[in-house]
Amino acid sequence: MNQHQFDVIVVGAGMVGTALALALGRHDFKVALVDARAPQLEWPQDGYDIRVSAITRASQQVFESLDAWSVMQAERISPYRDMHVWDAGGDGVIHFDSAEIGEADLGHIIENRVIIKGLHQRLAEQKNITAFWPRQSTKLDLNASQARLFLEDGTELQARLLVGADGARSWVRQQAGICVKGWDYDQVALVTWVKPEMFHQETAWQRFLATGPLAFLPLTEGYCSIVWSTSPAHAAQLQAMEPDRFAQELQAAFENKLGAIEAVGPRAMFPLRSFETQHYILPRLALVGDAAHTIHPLAGQGVNLGLADMASLVQVLIEAQQQQRDIGSEKILRRYERWRRADNRSMLLAMDGFKRLFSTDQSLLRWVRNLGLNLTDRSLPIKRLIMHQALGHDVPRI
Repeated sequence: MNQHQFDVIVVGAGMVGTALALALGRHDFKVALVDARAPQLEWPQDGYDIRVSAITRASQQVFESLDAWSVMQAERISPYRDMHVWDAGGDGVIHFDSAEIGEADLGHIIENRVIIKGLHQRLAEQKNITAFWPRQSTKLDLNASQARLFLEDGTELQARLLVGADGARSWVRQQAGICVKGWDYDQVALVTWVKPEMFHQETAWQRFLATGPLAFLPLTEGYCSIVWSTSPAHAAQLQAMEPDRFAQELQAAFENKLGAIEAVGPRAMFPLRSFETQHYILPRLALVGDAAHTIHPLAGQGVNLGLADMASLVQVLIEAQQQQRDIGSEKILRRYERWRRADNRSMLLAMDGFKRLFSTDQSLLRWVRNLGLNLTDRSLPIKRLIMHQALGHDVPRI
């Protein structure tokens, strides 16, 4: 059998997993990065990725510390300097302007494939990171001294720690027998990109409809990324429509804020749910990102939480390594779990609360939420506090 020894095995070469492998590799850990699929690093010049992420200032600092931000900038990124939110069920409106807190922007909208390309370009420069893809994992074995991962071609990887960064349907989590507590929403996210008639003004727009939020997020060249959370039946109808008919439905739902929709990209649907795992860690095992928790996308915080997980775990492992302690021991990993669970749980509950508040047609709650939006919009101190929160909490400088 073909055996390989590492310090850390990372399963999942998406945004969070690749960032984790890169950060550890830059600190002299010997890392294996495993994925069932090879990353997409080239694509046609026309169009955009239908999957995008709203990257906070804190996550930007993570990418900068990995020297990947400049690569993403050279590809294409889109700042959003304002946020405009309004309620279809009343007159509630709130507007955030980065200039009010002396900032150049509130964050950036970046295509997921651009983030992955930037990280992988730096990953290729690291000599102590070995890629195993496209390779299907077939078996995971955790014992007192090491983690062992078996691949479909007979390769066996061994390490003191294995990290599952393989998404919401995590194979690693299932193999480890870690339970999740959560719930499915009665919503599906329909995503695409469009070209509206009017410029998006580098603004993230969001309208709360009774069926769920509709977001127009700024891309380059005046294009917008669309995230439309709605009922499964409505999403299926939208998916099946001809482009012209879909454009008309989208314009109407958005109150023609940016004029006519002149072009529509491919559409895809993703079911929405929130959950948190019973444990983030076991001896020899840690979960990060969507493998450990998922939240409703209405505030676009999912990948930012995952990057905070990654940066926190890296700091814990670096300190353990410096102290010549076992990086895969439960005692060491427990510090990471305690560090991240409180932040992730509070964000999960906050987003769930917002989703439920803005998805109800109950007249009293509708009045309360519109009053809340308008009162908040008139209070500059509260708006400044919210904007500072939106920039992201400080994360370890890796």
